[in-house]
Order: sequence, then structure tokens, then C-alpha cells
Amino acid sequence: MAEVTGTIDRETVLGALLLTALLAFPLIAWALGEPYYVNLASRLTIVAMAASGLNLALGMGGMVSFGHAAFFGLGGYVAGISATHAFDGTAVLGLLPGSDHMPAIWIAAVLVSGAAALAIGAISLRTSGVYFIMITLAFAQMIYYFAVSWPAYGGEDGLSIYVRNGLFGLDTFDPATFFAISFSALLVALLVTSRVMAARFGAALTMARLDPVRLAAAGVEPRTVRLVAFTLSAMITGWAGALFADLAGFVSPAMLSWHRSGELMVVVILGGVGRLMGPVAGAILFVLAETVLGGWTDYWQFYLGLVLLAVVLFAKGGLVGLLAGPARHD
Repeated sequence: MAEVTGTIDRETVLGALLLTALLAFPLIAWALGEPYYVNLASRLTIVAMAASGLNLALGMGGMVSFGHAAFFGLGGYVAGISATHAFDGTAVLGLLPGSDHMPAIWIAAVLVSGAAALAIGAISLRTSGVYFIMITLAFAQMIYYFAVSWPAYGGEDGLSIYVRNGLFGLDTFDPATFFAISFSALLVALLVTSRVMAARFGAALTMARLDPVRLAAAGVEPRTVRLVAFTLSAMITGWAGALFADLAGFVSPAMLSWHRSGELMVVVILGGVGRLMGPVAGAILFVLAETVLGGWTDYWQFYLGLVLLAVVLFAKGGLVGLLAGPARHD
């Protein structure tokens, strides 16, 4: 029991250190007058948030989804479309007014992503294994090609967000302010994930991953538990997509591409599958590799691939597992 407690303490300390470093980096950059690095920290934070959504489905629910880019992109398109109509003074689909208010956009992004996940999950969760991977990928690609062929909102060229959406009168164009918003959203996502997994639902989700037959014998339908977790994970990722669109000032079908799903999966694996702070550690490693190695060579993905290979072969728990030791379920 002492060993387990020590492991939990190390992981908690490591998580606090990661969040502290993530918070300190943009503050130092802002103090030094380097807005680029503040925006880089915002991007890192949003990637970590999107990956935390996937981690809930993949690491904690055992659902290897290769279609989470669909929810990330849907959240982005909700932000872009809403902002565009607010800027033009027109209605979305001729029915709903546009909005440039972040909370309204976030709610819409979460609801749209959740509705899509509910429909996709209801079908996909009838399968398992490689079939589940392929069907989630197929749905994501369907949404991707729909966006490419939707000329009203830019089609393949994408959609520009001319004015960054607002939040209670704050200057969201200020890099430090936008980072604070993104960092707060990440903390909410991590808190929600932590509370979900600490509740009875989390125990049911773990059992649905480890022994669904036993869970069904206890009177709980495993597919329903997985569907709820899949939907919740998509809502978190969709919220991150809305923030990413605001940060970039642009949304395009690239946000829906299977490459984005692959990136999110790499982030989760690098940080530690099923570890609460895994997406944060993985996002730090991924974005720093992209920035630092990308500045040295156009083939930075090759070196990142070597790191990923080493993690898969020698560090089952990812970076968090390597530094904090095995989790209770390892």
C-alpha cells in the first residue's frame, strides 16, 4: 500500500510541476516581450486539452478512436461559422444568429461535437478492435470531405476569422490573456476527467475496458458506458477545436484530417496512455519537438518517430510513467 501511495504522490507532484512549467513559460516570454512564445504556449495548451479528450476514450475507455479530428474540426468550424455570421450580421443557415461571444461558441461547439459523437459512437461501438478504428476513421473522413465540398464556408480553402471572439470585455487579442483563457479551459478539462474517473462511472468505464462480461453480469450495459465516455471525450476535444480556431484566426478541412487524429494519438502515447497528465506531458514534448527540431530540419517527424518508437518499446507509461513510475492499473 505504501508503494501505491508513493506512486500516486509522485504522479501528483509531476503533474503540478508540468502545469507550473506550462504556466511559467508564457509568463517569462511575456515579460521578455516575446509574444510568439506566448502564442506557442497557447497552442501547446490547446493541443493538450484536445488530447485529454482523446485520452478519456483511448486510455481510460480502451476505445482506439482514429476519428477525434472530426470533433476537433467541428468545434473549429462552429467557432469560424459563428464568428463569420456575427461579423456579417447574418443568420447561420438562415435560422440562428451568429455570435462572437466565446461562452456561446463554446457551448455550441460542445453540443455539436457531442451530438456527432453520440451518433458516430452509437454505430461504431457495435464493433471493436480494428473495425472500431476503421469505422471512426471513415466517419471522420466523411466529415472532412463534406467540409472540402462546402463552398459556402470556404471549401478546401478554409474560412478566415476576421475578429477574434470576445469574453466578458477582455482583450482576447492580447497573447497573455488568450493563454490565460486556454490554460483555464485545460484545467477544467483535466478536472472533469479526474472527477469522472474518480466517480462510480469511472469504475464502470474501467471495468468496461478490462472485463465487459463481468460488468454486464452486474447489470450495467458496457456499450452505454463506453458511449457516454466517447461522447464526453468528443465534447472536450470539440471545445479545444473552438479555441484553436480562435488562436489561428482560421479554420480549414485540415483540422478534420486523419493526420490530426494521428497527432493527437501520438501526443497521448508520448505522455502516457490513461494517465491524467499524460496529454500535457505529451503535448509539451510534441510541440517542442515540432518547434525545435522543425527549426533544424524539415524531417523532424523522423526524429519524433524515433522517440515514439522508444516510448512504445521501453516506456509503457509514456513520459509520465517513466518519471512517476507505474500507475495502479499498470
